[in-house]
Amino acid sequence: MQTSKRLNKTDATLVAQACSKVNGFAELYKRLERKVSISGRSLSTLKNYSCHLAHIALHFNCLPTELDDEQIEDYLHLLQKQHNTPSDSYFKHTVYGLRFIFRLEGLKDNAVKLPSIKHEKKLPVILSREEVKKLLKTPSLLKHRILLAMLYGCGLRLSEVRNIRLKDIDFNRDKLHIRRSKGKKDRYVPLGKNLIRGLHKYLEAEQPQEWLFNGQPSEQTNDDCATGYSQRGIQWVVRKAVRASGIIKEVNAHTLRHTYATHLLEDGLDIVTIKELLGHECIETTMIYLHVAQPGRRPPFSPLDTLYNTQP
Repeated sequence: MQTSKRLNKTDATLVAQACSKVNGFAELYKRLERKVSISGRSLSTLKNYSCHLAHIALHFNCLPTELDDEQIEDYLHLLQKQHNTPSDSYFKHTVYGLRFIFRLEGLKDNAVKLPSIKHEKKLPVILSREEVKKLLKTPSLLKHRILLAMLYGCGLRLSEVRNIRLKDIDFNRDKLHIRRSKGKKDRYVPLGKNLIRGLHKYLEAEQPQEWLFNGQPSEQTNDDCATGYSQRGIQWVVRKAVRASGIIKEVNAHTLRHTYATHLLEDGLDIVTIKELLGHECIETTMIYLHVAQPGRRPPFSPLDTLYNTQP
């Protein structure tokens, strides 16, 4: 049984072990891979589901669909103790994988008592405008400064910025064409004058040929992009810039996307337009920024300040 070449080595080894050691798992994996592909789900879905199902199969030495309720509860209880909380991503993906495979195999969900997963309602970390300025000027390499500027200035997902080709940049219309992003949707976002100047300077200095950000892909990284910047490479650039700038907030590449949306809202752009720029499917997803933005209305304050007349 050959597992998908697009799984990284660790994932592929785990699935291959289950395929060779657990009777019937190779056929189950083929059905899972086919169903994930037909349903248009991402490679990460196949990776997550297959790895968690392989763990279960190797743990019990049988197919997950052959387990009874008590065995599944024992396994989930073990994960809960190992990972501290049912909201841990490992626990959640195990449950999601089980649900998917039971539906795939024609088993009713209520035949196996899987716990419901409560989604944490955390507000995103948002950088101030001064923090963004500090972050953008920190990297010594122009390439890294432009990379950070694209993440913030266009509100891009990590997968979107690493897949930008030169043909996607329309200088005539000052737009960036984002192709086949989440949900297989295309969209356009404005580049802005500052970003356009930076891009011209970067292109003249680096002269990339196809991808805006060329990288050195490794077999160790799960890259679906043959010659573009790797996911780990972008994360490293962000982490390094955050440390060097002295920002103490927990910041990752997606923080810049959250900050983009929040700053647009604070600048007066309507929530529907922001939804379209972000490529969100539902307006409810975009509404979270209403909780963190500080628009032109009077900002919240403590009654202690009015009590003692110390309000600014």
